[in-house]
Amino acid sequence: MKKIFVFLLAIPVLFACDGGTINNNNPNIPNYPVNLSLNLNLPQYSNLQFPSNHIVNYTQGARGIVVFNAGNSFVAYDLACPNQTFDSCGSPMTITGIEAKCTCDNKIYNLFSGQSPGMQYPMKQYRVQMSGGNLMIFN
Repeated sequence: MKKIFVFLLAIPVLFACDGGTINNNNPNIPNYPVNLSLNLNLPQYSNLQFPSNHIVNYTQGARGIVVFNAGNSFVAYDLACPNQTFDSCGSPMTITGIEAKCTCDNKIYNLFSGQSPGMQYPMKQYRVQMSGGNLMIFN
């Protein structure tokens, strides 16, 4: 009886695990292929060696990508406004400190989480992987 009870308690834990997927079900931002490699040993990326700093790359993603040092990890987001249709907001978000601001609706998003209070969609996030001294950003 105890074994059955322990088994029943373990089932929700097994199904609650996330395989590390990023949910980007935002109908406002098109899915463009992203494959960016940043050599953190190069001077143009030295900013990323310190927490709360970022770099912006406008050659990838829908409106460009911001790569942010969140302290113990790196995150990368698209600079397209997540709660505006892609065609109605043609400008990339602006970055100030740890915040991204949508120039179309003036909503502020936190770069640690990609969230903005009360907004339906967070910033579109990309996968980030460290490989040696290179930071790989992809989808």
